[in-house]
Amino acid sequence: MSQPVDGIPFDDDAHERLNAIIARHTGREGPLLPILHDIQAEWGMIPEPAQPVIAAALNMTRAEVYGVVSFYHDFRDRPAGRHTLRLCRAEACKSMGADELADQVRRALGIDWHETTPDGRITLEPVFCLGLCACAPSAQIDGRLHGRVSAEKLEKLTGALA
Repeated sequence: MSQPVDGIPFDDDAHERLNAIIARHTGREGPLLPILHDIQAEWGMIPEPAQPVIAAALNMTRAEVYGVVSFYHDFRDRPAGRHTLRLCRAEACKSMGADELADQVRRALGIDWHETTPDGRITLEPVFCLGLCACAPSAQIDGRLHGRVSAEKLEKLTGALA
C-alpha cells in the first residue's frame, strides 16, 4: 500500500528503510536527532508518515517528534529545491541590512521563508548565525558561505545556479 508524500512513495519498502534507520540507533543515548539526520539523508526531508513511527519506537508523542523537526532549521518536512539559499537573521547581520536584503531577495525570487521557487530551483531559509558576523550580512548557498552580500551579489550567485 503506497501513500505518496510529496512525490515520495511511502510504501512497504520505505517503512522497511525507516525501521532499519530506527534500529541502527535503538539503545543509543538520545537517538532522536541521529535518526532524524539519517532520515533526512535518505529522503531529503522528514516525511510526515515517518513521524508517528519514530514516536512509537522512541516512546514519544507525535507532537514531540514534530516539535524537534520544526525547531531545527536543518530538518524539513517537505522536499527542498535543487539549491538552498540561507540568509542570516542574527543581530550582526541585521545591523548591516539583512532585513532589507531579505525583503529584496524574497521579492526577487517570488517566495517567502521555507518556500521553493515554482521551478523547484531554490529553497529560501532563514538561519540564525552563519558565523560570519564580521562580514555581515551573510548568506549560504548549498553549504558555501558568502559574506558582505547584497541583493545584486545574490542575484548574480543564484542566477548562475542550474
